[in-house]
Amino acid sequence: MTETSLDALGPVDFLIVEFPEGQSNFTGEIADELVKLVDAGTIRVIDMLILAKDQDGVVEAMELSDLDELGPLQAIETELAELLAEEDVDKLAAAMGPGSVAGVLVYENLWAAPFASATRRAGGQLVANGRIPIQAIVASLEADQISDDFRD
Repeated sequence: MTETSLDALGPVDFLIVEFPEGQSNFTGEIADELVKLVDAGTIRVIDMLILAKDQDGVVEAMELSDLDELGPLQAIETELAELLAEEDVDKLAAAMGPGSVAGVLVYENLWAAPFASATRRAGGQLVANGRIPIQAIVASLEADQISDDFRD
């Protein structure tokens, strides 16, 4: 991470993927797909945590280096910057339900780095961004289909 010039950085995002109590099905597929994104140069993983929240709301945060068996994530673990602080963990864990486990991923969008650099050199700056949940897109497409069917 330290080898990258600040001017050359792409947008940095984070996400939290929660697995509610009793609903996780870890097969290794998630790790495999994350490694594929890194290997393809689509993203660079900056930090990654596993959070476990008990029924009383007590949160345990684990870095990848704290885990015994990393499998394909071993290659990613050596590059992590450990950017997230304890106060970040508290804020992230607030989004979790009791008894759940969550993965927190902070990553650079390498695919967008040249565009971001060109934008900064031109004097531009990011003032807003967002993400549309896939459920909202599906609902919108279904509503459009129903509307089209009704017109026919």
